[in-house]
This record gives sequence, structure tokens and C-alpha cells, in this order.
Amino acid sequence: MPVPETIAVAMSGGVDSSTVAALLRAQGCQIIGLTLQLWNQRRLAGHEGMPEAVQGRCCSIDDVYDARRVAEHLGIPYYLVNQEQRFEDEVVRPFVSEYLAGRTPIPCTLCNNHLKFDQLLLTARQIGAERIATGHYARNHFDPERNRWILSRPADRSKDQTYFLFGLTQEQLARTLFPLGDTSKPEVRGLAAQAGLNVAEKPDSQEICFIPGGDYNAFLKAYLEEQGQSLPDSAGELVTTTGEVLGRHEGIQSFTVGQRKGLGLTSANPLYVVNIDAASHQVTVGSNEELMSHDLRANRLNWISIPTLAAGESIRVQIKVRHRHTPADATLTGAGEDEVTARFDEPQRAITPGQSAVFYQGDEVVGGGWIVEPVRPPCS
Repeated sequence: MPVPETIAVAMSGGVDSSTVAALLRAQGCQIIGLTLQLWNQRRLAGHEGMPEAVQGRCCSIDDVYDARRVAEHLGIPYYLVNQEQRFEDEVVRPFVSEYLAGRTPIPCTLCNNHLKFDQLLLTARQIGAERIATGHYARNHFDPERNRWILSRPADRSKDQTYFLFGLTQEQLARTLFPLGDTSKPEVRGLAAQAGLNVAEKPDSQEICFIPGGDYNAFLKAYLEEQGQSLPDSAGELVTTTGEVLGRHEGIQSFTVGQRKGLGLTSANPLYVVNIDAASHQVTVGSNEELMSHDLRANRLNWISIPTLAAGESIRVQIKVRHRHTPADATLTGAGEDEVTARFDEPQRAITPGQSAVFYQGDEVVGGGWIVEPVRPPCS
């Protein structure tokens, strides 16, 4: 009788990954639960602007407890793998550096691209599992004609997480299962309830795991203080797109492209952050129309459905410039070994340096990269 395959399930303590473990267990697979310990939730507690207690966030102590309880309920081995130092080196510090440079990073994408899948697959092999399974809403399959693994959007478009997964390599896709790709969130909660999981009605985490309340400024100050540093002086001018000085600000780390609130300005018409110049410390504000752009430039690319895009070669795609953005039609052109430019058919709002640009053809993820400065001047 063949021995069932051993699969390591990345268990976050939420309903999605817990349901994946229950589904695979019911199918007769040998399951091992793995949780990555990424951030000490007691760290920075009590610093100015930081809460004393931390609850309800991704990767919290409560999540680890819930993951362990699910594993015990299912009768599967469970391991907690400490990756705090690597998480700080590869996610937290780049996040801090990007914000201080006037860009807007996505720590969840950094975590997936540089830590989670890499470490989970490494640990899985060490404990005798060749494949991992996660609770991400995505689909993957091997296309023999292209000889490539393909990443696709899930059936439940409202839960589509492919934007955060564009950095997965062919080897990682080959060794990863996404059992929820054809399932809706209500169906997942129903399956969790049927399996008797105590997390069936647990709310989804909405916050970045190391930033309670989404207060980036408070976190930056507290983190740098802990490191024996202070926020660099990046105070400067608030100017219009024509160069008129409207006021001053206390630091570029307080702004992101597209921001409207917290500018400290009064105006007859709404004003938005259009550009952040890290060198001059100038923050440019303008109208919603001035926030629109036809173009972007991206680098640090990863290709999935195609092997590469040569310099000068162009393809038609749809591009997401942030997680909740509706993919927009564009022409993507290779601009060098690790760079592309994109021209949208219609101007897009708030294309933001530091965010990801993910390229699609229908449901398939062609690839993606990181939006870099300068974004071309807004179109009139």
C-alpha cells in the first residue's frame, strides 16, 4: 500500500490555513503544521504612540495559540519555527528604509517574496515533506506547452491574493499547493465549522503584523529609538505642481502618494500628495487630475508565465498597481535586463513608488516588479 504524501501546511492561526490543514487531513495526506514566528509582539510596547497590548493582528501570540489548538484538534504534528531575526533583516528594516526615503513599501509582499515561501519549503524538506500548502486564495498549475508553472487568480476574486505572490519562483510554485483556489470565503468558513475548528468565525486580520493601528509614524519613531537612532530631519516644503510654496512639513515619512488627509493645508479644492522628493524633502500636492499618470517604470522583476521580456519587446497586459486596484489595460515593454516600462490605455490614479506592479493576462500572472522613481509627470 503506498505511503501517503507528507505535506507541510503553513498555519497562521486563521480560518483559511486551518481549513487547508483539515481538508488535506481528510483526504488522507500526512500533514505537518508549521508556523513561522516572525515578530515579538511585546517588542516596542509602551513606546510613545505604541499600545501596551497587541491583539487581533496577523502572526500574533493569539494566532500561534490558535494554530497549535487546530493542530491538536486534527491530531497532526506541529512546529513553531523562529524566524524573527530574518524577518527583521529582510522585511522590517527595508520597510523602515523605504519609508524614510519617501517611498511606500508593501511588507506583506516582501515577506512572501523573501522569507515565507523560502523558509517554509526549506523547513518542509528538513522534516520530510516535499511540498507545502497555504491558505492563500490563488491557483497554480503546470503548463507542459510552455514548460512553466502558472499562477492564476482564484475563483473568489474578492479574496484574490496573487498581487502579493508575484515573486514566487518556478521551484516554489512547483512545490506549493493552494487548496482554496476554487473556494469562496463563506464556503471556507462552512468547511471549518464542519471540521469542528474553533477558528471558523475568527475575523480576518487587516493590520500589518508589526504596526498596530496602522500608525507608521509611531512605529518608525519607536523602532529607531530602540535602535539608538532618531528620525532623520527630512522637514521641507509643501509645494504645488507649479512650484508655489504652500507651507512646510515635519518629515517626508509622514506622506504617501495619493494621500489627502493630514496635509496641514486649507484649500478651496481637495489636495493630494502627487510626489515626494527625498533629496530636496519637497512634498508636491495637487488636484486629483494631477495625480493621474499614463506611465510607470518597474524593476526587480520576476516572471512567471513567460521566461523574460527582452529589451524593446512589448506585450499587452493588465496591471495592478496596488492590491485593491482593478487591473488596467497597458502595453508592457522591456527596458533592460531587469526593468520594464508600461503605458496605460487610460491614466491611472496614484501610481506610487515602492508599491508593486503586477502584470496579468486574463487570470494568469505574467510577472511583476517594484514601481521605481521617477513616475512620469502626471498627464493633463
